[in-house]
Amino acid sequence: MSRCVIIGGSEIRSYPLMRSYFRPDDYVIYCDCGLKHAEALGVSPSLIIGDFDSHPKPENMENVIELPVVKDDTDTIFAVKEAIRRGFSEVLMIGVTGGREDMTLGNIYALLMMRNAGMSAMIADDYSEISIITAGETVRVKWGWRFFSLLNITGKASGITITGAKYNLDNAEITPEFQYGISNEVLSPEADAVISLNEGHLLLVCVRKRV
Repeated sequence: MSRCVIIGGSEIRSYPLMRSYFRPDDYVIYCDCGLKHAEALGVSPSLIIGDFDSHPKPENMENVIELPVVKDDTDTIFAVKEAIRRGFSEVLMIGVTGGREDMTLGNIYALLMMRNAGMSAMIADDYSEISIITAGETVRVKWGWRFFSLLNITGKASGITITGAKYNLDNAEITPEFQYGISNEVLSPEADAVISLNEGHLLLVCVRKRV
């Protein structure tokens, strides 16, 4: 099945960078004022979702889900749930970080919702790529990022091992109260940093060299 790309209304500074993420067969959901990015991204919507309190309602309401203004889900979270409902196994979110911190945090936690639904999910923005590492997985971080950081956003994250990095770990634990896994570095272009954990989830943030 094709990948689902969800586009929100947060600032995008480098449209060429964001355009580089798209694939020809992506199913693209624009969320309300995310439509302001459509022309610059050059990608047509497969579906539009929103209550249209921050962007004019499309004239053609085909392939539009109009939401009430008063609701539990934000437009973006509704789009995430729609991607889950439609059976996508992979989701990319752009235009969903920056600006309002509450919206940003809610969208980051949506990565955990999708992971718990068995999906692969990532946020890409002008500064970073953000994803979830789950117990039992092994993830490699390649040379070329300025930093990579690991944060505990779910409770207990233990049995953490990092090799090939400036700061390695062996069977460690990161707690929500003490986030010491920030600003690590891949040591060499010849070898990736390798991350794994035995229990819980970690947020992986790979920071670009130029921001």
